[in-house]
Amino acid sequence: MPDTNDRDIAVLGAGMHQWGKWGRNFVEYGLVAARAALADAGVDHLDVGYIAGADTIRNGYPGFVSGATFAQALGWSGARISSSYAACASGAQAIANARAQILAGLTDVALVIGADAAPKGFFQPVGGERRDDPDWLRFHLLGATNPIYFALYARRRMALHGATLDDFAAVKVKNAKHGLNNPYARYRKEVSAEEVAASAIVSDPLRLLDICATSDGGAALVLTSMEYARRHGVTDPVRIRALSTVTPTFPKTVLDLPDFATDSAVAVEAPPHTFRSAIAHAAYEEAGLGPSDLSFAEVYDLSTALELDWYEDIGICDTGDAEGLLRSGATTLGGRVPVNPSGGLACFGEAIPAQAIAQICELTWQLRGRADGRQVENARAGIAVNQGLFGHGSAIIATR
Repeated sequence: MPDTNDRDIAVLGAGMHQWGKWGRNFVEYGLVAARAALADAGVDHLDVGYIAGADTIRNGYPGFVSGATFAQALGWSGARISSSYAACASGAQAIANARAQILAGLTDVALVIGADAAPKGFFQPVGGERRDDPDWLRFHLLGATNPIYFALYARRRMALHGATLDDFAAVKVKNAKHGLNNPYARYRKEVSAEEVAASAIVSDPLRLLDICATSDGGAALVLTSMEYARRHGVTDPVRIRALSTVTPTFPKTVLDLPDFATDSAVAVEAPPHTFRSAIAHAAYEEAGLGPSDLSFAEVYDLSTALELDWYEDIGICDTGDAEGLLRSGATTLGGRVPVNPSGGLACFGEAIPAQAIAQICELTWQLRGRADGRQVENARAGIAVNQGLFGHGSAIIATR
């Protein structure tokens, strides 16, 4: 593992509010998570110089200005703030903002918070009539809800790589088993392949148990400079070594909704990496690590089929080999590179602005050796990846 470099920052605190459907204000979830992270770090909120909020767009004006909302709820302290929205990568954007402030020397201590109160059922377009908004149009013209999007990716995987319904079910079985001992997970129950197969078809070929739920939840991190960590007696903290939020490279030849078509590759050669793999590749390059250095990974399993795509995107197997890697047991706890030891979205569901932050909470607990009941043995390096809409996505590498 490379020594500390001048872009490392320390993760001194991690905290979460349990995922579920609680029916309360999202601010409450964020406060619980923030106070837990501050307590974990041994830091008073008055010592925080920067508060980075990850936005939620379905919870009124306070959700749009989450940095200020959480700062006020904690108690005005004069801290600098930011509020970030990047769909499912919102939490990573908030982490990136906090990291930049620390590396620029503008603060030693930053608090990152994301929380959501999600609607019942699957996500709908934000209210109003916006005929120039591609996301509004994909719902109203195509009827392309998120499960339809997930199903199209599943069909693509079946056609290109021979994935089967049994493979998809095996992902759910694995993640459900991982999440059994995660106290923050919404669903803590083993699931059999037969139960997945018997669950209702939502968007063929995906069944209900192939698709993540929408959830309430919150997550928070206390991030500091390495020098601050050392001054406070933490000589070997978990550190964020790399954070990638790269955009796609033209031509983008794999469809991602809300786009209705891909860029043309007739006159321009396709780039060396698809969008999701480019996100991970940039993080590896910044960290000076590669897929072979990973102890485990947290990937964005909106559906069981999408988890298989991520195996290839983060480079733990070659294109087309994800099913074989899964069947070998390599991605299960005890395997070569466990994937989603937290239980993933299969066990949590989507609380959009909290998700990327929650992934780093899991990386932190794993690297500290404190993920009771789901601990990856000798964890030294982990990657967390996710994708949002409109070219947003993230990959974060943490090490110990």
